[in-house]
Amino acid sequence: MDKLVSMTRNQDFRRAYKRGKSYVSPLVVLYVVRNRLGFTQVGITTSKKIGNAVTRSRARRVIREAYRGLAHQVKPGYDLVFVSRGRTPAAKSTQVRRHMEKQLFTAGLLEKGREASC
Repeated sequence: MDKLVSMTRNQDFRRAYKRGKSYVSPLVVLYVVRNRLGFTQVGITTSKKIGNAVTRSRARRVIREAYRGLAHQVKPGYDLVFVSRGRTPAAKSTQVRRHMEKQLFTAGLLEKGREASC
């Protein structure tokens, strides 16, 4: 799929938090839950604890860019929610991508590729 499909409905986020499996790293938390759509939806959240609006927006941009490089390897049919952490806004997207790749590999969602070292 060429375009990143964003998760927009609150109930989808709540379902991921409640029933999904979580994978934690110092830069990002990943919640994974299966959907019946046949394609992967991605949601990105940032808490007000992260900082002001500019800082939160940067955290979302960094996460989005990191995922964009991995999107073609991710198995379809899942809802993914990425939650930024305190160190996310200061990190480069390549660092976040390494953590994300490790989480997705652990979750068994990478079709091809290998585990990245953090």
